[in-house]
Amino acid sequence: MIMYKKFLFLIPLTFLGNLSYSQTKDFKNYTQVIGGSPQVYDMVAIPGGEFTMGSPASEKGHQDDEGPQHKVKIEPFWMGKYEVSWDIYDLYSFKNMEKEMAARHPDPEKSVVKTDASTRPSPPYVDMSFGMGREHYPAINMTQYAAIYFCKWLYDKTGIFYRLPTEAEWEYACRAGSQTAYSFGDDASKLDEYAWYSKNSDGAYKNIGLKKPNAWGLHDMHGNVMEWTLDQYIPDYYGNKPNGEKYAPVKELYPTAVRGGSWDDDAEDLRSAARTASKPEWKILDPQLPKSEWWMTSASFVGFRVVRPVKVPSKAEIEAYYNPTLIEDY
Repeated sequence: MIMYKKFLFLIPLTFLGNLSYSQTKDFKNYTQVIGGSPQVYDMVAIPGGEFTMGSPASEKGHQDDEGPQHKVKIEPFWMGKYEVSWDIYDLYSFKNMEKEMAARHPDPEKSVVKTDASTRPSPPYVDMSFGMGREHYPAINMTQYAAIYFCKWLYDKTGIFYRLPTEAEWEYACRAGSQTAYSFGDDASKLDEYAWYSKNSDGAYKNIGLKKPNAWGLHDMHGNVMEWTLDQYIPDYYGNKPNGEKYAPVKELYPTAVRGGSWDDDAEDLRSAARTASKPEWKILDPQLPKSEWWMTSASFVGFRVVRPVKVPSKAEIEAYYNPTLIEDY
């Protein structure tokens, strides 16, 4: 077992701030093949535009950290149709599993060889699904750090730049053009059609994609599992963010921003504007000392999905994203 010290990590703002995008004829939904396996990951084309981020004080469940509402311009990008499932995440987590799968599914692109040097987590002490299911279920219990390294593994494997969404991108995609509490309107009684949450989940997460998608074809943006974003969680960020800043760079280990609500949350926590701050308590059951940088053993409600910007960042910007500076957290 590899032991990890507790770190915080910094992601430079430049990799987002210097990009310019354009919509092209190739900007459409596609399916990403995961070489050396039978797995695929569907990506949905999210058109660029401007939207009002946050919620009005009149919205039921509104919290102070969701205001003031403000306009945000979003450049076009692709987003995963579903949350990343264990089927794919386990190939990243377990190198031997990836190699065994590749032996059964020969890969002419030799993508498995490309990931030989990928940084991976050490095997967890326990089943990180907590027995709730793995095949077609969303991967859970990973840190934001682990989610970033999954993106790097996916880049090594496919040659395509993937990353976590910013809070703004996530909310924009979740709303899918709506201005209501949920992507489908303000009536929480309809939530059962779109989400797994405390009232219908029977205390566990469910297979991805069983509920209705939003207007842009994204499933489980409300509920099932919360999803990591790129941002540091700052309660008053909307009112104080620097002019032109695209997201809040991570400068401290806690808290970072998580979105969407989960199978364990109430309806108001699943609203499009609802924000959640990560907590050190999510590692309270972690038997590793110091705590693992990869797993959060009390966070069976946290997963993620990835995005892909239309314009590929420079090689230096990609390296900066995938190799965050690690600073010891005493």
